[in-house]
Amino acid sequence: MTRLSVNVNKVATLRNSRGGATPSVLEAARVCVAAGAPGITVHPRADQRHITPRDVREIAALLEPMRDRVEYNLEGDPRPDFLEMAHEVRPHQVTLVPVKPGEITSEAGWPADTRLEDTVGKLKEAGMRVSLFVDPTPEAVVWAAASGGDRVELFTEPYARAAAESSDAAARSFRSYVEAAVRAAELGLGINAGHDLDLDNLVLFRELPNLAEVSIGHALMGRALFVGLERVVREYLDVLTTR
Repeated sequence: MTRLSVNVNKVATLRNSRGGATPSVLEAARVCVAAGAPGITVHPRADQRHITPRDVREIAALLEPMRDRVEYNLEGDPRPDFLEMAHEVRPHQVTLVPVKPGEITSEAGWPADTRLEDTVGKLKEAGMRVSLFVDPTPEAVVWAAASGGDRVELFTEPYARAAAESSDAAARSFRSYVEAAVRAAELGLGINAGHDLDLDNLVLFRELPNLAEVSIGHALMGRALFVGLERVVREYLDVLTTR
């Protein structure tokens, strides 16, 4: 079964817009886990505009007693303070994501000329699984394998845009993800996916061969404002388990 990792960044964004501790990112993680989410994702950016180092450590402490059933996924660019934090809290998975100055959210996967072998190797030596954020192309997958990654996270914004256009466009886009996923499996890589996936476009995307995990935050938290976080987590779990 494809696992759901709930990205709680947006809870921190709302909290930081006012200051203080409300809404609580830690409570959001608790609710997600109680609703059945088998994973929590955070992306601590250098500007701390949402998730902070304190959030990273508090969530790590919350999840530690349930480490055998709930995975912690730490996303970020391989800057020194991020890597130090990863080695401190030891999440199950570190997803290395390129960051463009001034971006609102991730805009593309890693360029194929990026050298990450040393960083990836040190994370793996410390017992962390490493996923590399890539565009949905066989070439990007080959680069990820050569870099030593355990998994790839396929950047799904292009698919989400196509799905918003029409079902035919979604099907055409999805074929490129299938090709990338097949190549990843041939190279021994696990397959994750994330970015702009929602309850609607996930119905087709869940059919991706060997899809291990989807990381979903923005759409999930947006719907939670109206119907509640526990209910939405269960809705996403239902989509991932219903065929």
